[in-house]
Amino acid sequence: MKSFLKNIILISLALFSCVYSLEAQQKLPVDYVNPYMGNISHLLVPTYPTIHLPNSMLRVYPERADYTGDVIRGLPLIVTSHRGSSAFNLSPYQGEESGIKPVIPFSYDNEKLKPYYYQVFLDDQLTHVNYAPSHQSAIYEIEFTQKDKPVYLILNSRNGQMKVDGNVVKGYQQLENNTRVYLYLETGQKPVKTGVWKENALQTSQSESQGKNACVVLYYGDGPQTLNLRYGISFISEEQAKNNLNREINDYNVEKLAQKGRDIWNDALSKIEIAGGEENNKTIFYTSLYRCYERPVCISEGGRYFSAFDGKVHNDPGEPFYTDDWIWDTYRATHPLRVLIDVEKEVDIINSYLLMAEQMGNYWMPTFPEITGDSRRMNSNHAVATVADAYVKGIRGFDLEKAYMICKKGIEEKTLIPWSGAPAGWIDDFYKKNGYIPALQPGEEETVPNVSPFEKRQPIAVTLGTAYDQWCLAQIAGALGKTDEQKHYMKCALNYRNVYNPETGFFHPKDKDGKFIEPLDYSFDGGPGARQYYGENNGWIYRWDVPHNVSDLIQLMGGRESFIKNLDGMFVQPLGRSKYEFYAMIPDHTGNVGQFSMANEPCLHIPYLYNYAGQPWKTQKRVHTLLNQWFRNDLMGLPGDEDGGGMTAFVVFSQMGFYPVTPGFAAYNIGTPFFPHIKMKMSNGKVFEIEAKNHSAENKYIQSATLNGKTWNKPWFTHSDIENGAKLILVMGNKANKSWGADVNDAPPSAGK
Repeated sequence: MKSFLKNIILISLALFSCVYSLEAQQKLPVDYVNPYMGNISHLLVPTYPTIHLPNSMLRVYPERADYTGDVIRGLPLIVTSHRGSSAFNLSPYQGEESGIKPVIPFSYDNEKLKPYYYQVFLDDQLTHVNYAPSHQSAIYEIEFTQKDKPVYLILNSRNGQMKVDGNVVKGYQQLENNTRVYLYLETGQKPVKTGVWKENALQTSQSESQGKNACVVLYYGDGPQTLNLRYGISFISEEQAKNNLNREINDYNVEKLAQKGRDIWNDALSKIEIAGGEENNKTIFYTSLYRCYERPVCISEGGRYFSAFDGKVHNDPGEPFYTDDWIWDTYRATHPLRVLIDVEKEVDIINSYLLMAEQMGNYWMPTFPEITGDSRRMNSNHAVATVADAYVKGIRGFDLEKAYMICKKGIEEKTLIPWSGAPAGWIDDFYKKNGYIPALQPGEEETVPNVSPFEKRQPIAVTLGTAYDQWCLAQIAGALGKTDEQKHYMKCALNYRNVYNPETGFFHPKDKDGKFIEPLDYSFDGGPGARQYYGENNGWIYRWDVPHNVSDLIQLMGGRESFIKNLDGMFVQPLGRSKYEFYAMIPDHTGNVGQFSMANEPCLHIPYLYNYAGQPWKTQKRVHTLLNQWFRNDLMGLPGDEDGGGMTAFVVFSQMGFYPVTPGFAAYNIGTPFFPHIKMKMSNGKVFEIEAKNHSAENKYIQSATLNGKTWNKPWFTHSDIENGAKLILVMGNKANKSWGADVNDAPPSAGK
């Protein structure tokens, strides 16, 4: 009998295991997305659980102080900025008229949030809410359950106009730079009465409210009922918002719309298929890939779009217009990822850049294009890298001559001063003559106009960033046959040498007389964010900011052995002071491993630099360790600001096992894969497959490799190696093969090679 029961138990366990395995296999990529990952920040800005379709104009997320906040402020209708509040707000309210406010805070519970769907229970109101978005429209289903209590919908524009006419609400919110976002909303049920909320009372004789907290109210009678509403949004007009709604939605079926959104998301995420490996890593991977679709957003509406770059409505001849792209962050890996899996969209984005430059009238390449125009945030002009990278990887469909002219003007005619859109001036002439941005000595007053009192000159960050941008310009000039200009910009691409201190091995700020700033603490000096000399990160990070010419950096440091020693040293060098003091001064520099920061974009390429100096096994170890330490499937699962794909594209690439260290080179560095099987469906229909034999959590080291059946001993490969389909097989082990990829002739490409 015992034997019989034992067999029954074993059979049951086996069946359970099979069922569990089958369920795991049946999970689709979209099912792995966890929008809550990173919603509690380590220090600065968290991720937001954004509900939207890929690169779509309509984005929302629950408005609360932070993830731990126990109230939400009404329901959102559109978020116009990645870090902004909702332009319009909806408060479903059941209670006495005296409790009406322009925005009502709700206690909530049982929140369920997917990229394509939102569900929440407003527990103090006993109200159930379901929501699903399309590209420029959405549906709310709101179930009120309290007996005998009045039911209201309160709609608010925080700064604009709201109008109500029966079951229709129209309005706009005024944004910056003469930009407006418009709303057209209709409910499936006719209200009993409507009005505006003024002087703490419902004014039923009025139908229009304007100014701060412009607010209209719709009353639907008393008692339990379900209200359905749908709405469209636009940057053109209320009428266009209505057209957008009617083009996308013709009913009030929130479940059907959610299913459609789920399918759209799954199609986008399925461009990269992963198999095997840990379930948590799959969640981290697909959540990171989902984040790569947050920006830029397509703002074309039925063949037209409003451009804040000239304040006009333009016709869209079948080419979508994209904006809201934080290029300083996204050029590094988000754009190169799109080059592989979504070429058509990348071409549209580059063409949008060129249109922006033309519309601004100065033909300067944008640096930080947002819904309200180019905010010119951060430093350098890295849009030139997106153009160079796309072209060298074979992407066409944009006017390269025009792009070169716009990139060149953006660097030559616009000032290099961070966070400024002013014309070039004295400091820019100094850079052109001397090859570096001069720093101020301690106590020296700023004399250059347009320098932000907070952002400062950032002389090392700007010098190094501009040298890289000029190298990218040289690549475009060469492709156009502009030999003299290519030579000129290749010379400029060496300008980082002008601020290299051979005695310390760091890039060191110089004043206008060519004197190094002394004394200088590379880990801490430079004021808030180290901006007086660097930019958001300290000298230890900018020590490695020469992505286009790593071989020359190796020589500057005295050779491969010294280079490796310096790299190793960064990961063990202590902060030198308390975390309280360090982060109070440099809050972007979180995610620390020694002086290395995993939390900010200038750091992302650094773990791959071992490949250039003959120790790829250390890249494999370091990348594997960093991903496990700082990217996790939990509320604090990101080490720093995500920046719309800028950080998470690093995760997508690195978990696949390769990374584009230098946009502008048609090459990728090999790291260590997190899954035994990876298939990337490229835009041309071809498949790049990576197989990691003997893969496990411990087996992170490459023992040997083949690419397309040939023995492969290089820790990198070219775009042409994979663009027509390829298979990379990596044999993995738990101990380093220190000879693989170590030969000096197998190092990844650099400008100096």
